[in-house]
Amino acid sequence: MTSIWDSVKREIEPTIPKKSFHLWIDPVTYLEDKDDTIVLGCPNKFSRDWIRDNYLGLIERRLGSMGNSHYKLDLKVKPSGKKPETIDPPSGSKQLTLPHMPTKRRCGRGWLHEEYTFDRFVVGQCNEFAYSASKALALGDNQPYNPLFMLAGTGLGKSHLTQAIGHAILDQDSSVRVCYVTAEDFVNEMIFALKNGRIDEFKNKYRHCCDVLLLEEIHFLEGKSKTQIELGYTLDALANENKKIIFTSPLLPKDIPTMTKELSSRLTSGVITKLERPDYNTAVKILDKKAIEQGLYLSEDIIHLFAKHLTRDIRQMESALRCLKAKSDLMKAEMNLDLAKEVLRCHVTEQETITMQSIEKHVCQYFKIEPQVLRSKSRKKNHSYPRNVYVYLCRHYTDATLEDIGKSINRNHSTALYASEVIEHKIKVDSKVKSQLSFLQQKLKSAAK
Repeated sequence: MTSIWDSVKREIEPTIPKKSFHLWIDPVTYLEDKDDTIVLGCPNKFSRDWIRDNYLGLIERRLGSMGNSHYKLDLKVKPSGKKPETIDPPSGSKQLTLPHMPTKRRCGRGWLHEEYTFDRFVVGQCNEFAYSASKALALGDNQPYNPLFMLAGTGLGKSHLTQAIGHAILDQDSSVRVCYVTAEDFVNEMIFALKNGRIDEFKNKYRHCCDVLLLEEIHFLEGKSKTQIELGYTLDALANENKKIIFTSPLLPKDIPTMTKELSSRLTSGVITKLERPDYNTAVKILDKKAIEQGLYLSEDIIHLFAKHLTRDIRQMESALRCLKAKSDLMKAEMNLDLAKEVLRCHVTEQETITMQSIEKHVCQYFKIEPQVLRSKSRKKNHSYPRNVYVYLCRHYTDATLEDIGKSINRNHSTALYASEVIEHKIKVDSKVKSQLSFLQQKLKSAAK
């Protein structure tokens, strides 16, 4: 019967998220079978109840599909000689743990990435303010930089700066109680505490046993009203004690659906900083530093080629460098510009090789106008039409936001959206416009190769 349960698990694994499988299904073991009932053992009561509410039907269906539909299922808590885990008393440094999840140290720096320090962060125009505010908060008094909200997309360095703050504070005083947690972990801890009657310990941990709160990815709180209320009380308690608080998110609280006004106000009551995509010069510095860290000594041509085209985020740059090194080592190939171009084709889509600057250049050449005409207030047809074409091409051939496109021509995002829609309509009804756009598209694609 043990083999049957193992087979059921193998059937379930590809049908649910990997994390969910390893958290809930994989730890479940076969205990016994009696009277056509299969008894499965769960790590604890919380795990048993969660599986019963969320996965019992799935398990029964998989069991039936394997010709064992006559069996019933019974979930029990596995017997254990170990004492139940408890939360530390008010000196509290440990995180509440979920079953079969790796624990993280809440004091010291065992849970902080050892490379995420200020001295390893590459500073450029795109992130200088965020870096300066983070360092000032870490090394100085709370005011006027507390709380600090860092706004950035994935892979732009907000986690690096957040953990660098933790490292810097602990370098000054290792007794400071620094708590680094993602919003998802915060939610899971709160659910676990509620299910197990330990909510007072949970509250005590964050409100009274935390000197510095580093809370990442607060957009995960979308739709979680009870957690938002609890977090609001926690932030009030920390603020009243002048504790340092740092938040990160790819969205401003006001743009997170169902985020309460009260919590949104608390989250943005201090300094708001934004980390942009690396500009060209910063990208060169990042690539130089990352290449050296990986033991690569690249020519300036390769560095500048990557800096020009790897514009999405820092992870994209790191991946390209690793692939370049792997291809050179495994294929015994010379690390030259041709090899770098091969690697680049695997990391950059056609759209990513076309920039707003390239579009501006080709539009101005085609319509025989100066670039400043696109940014002028002129509404003449021979000025507004090329401007609309520029917006349309930027929207369809770059990943720039409408706001960024609008700023490039001194307009707001709604004007940029309207301009793009005008051209979309003309393409459908005017063959001349369709032909012009087709020609410009081909020119852009050829220039990007």
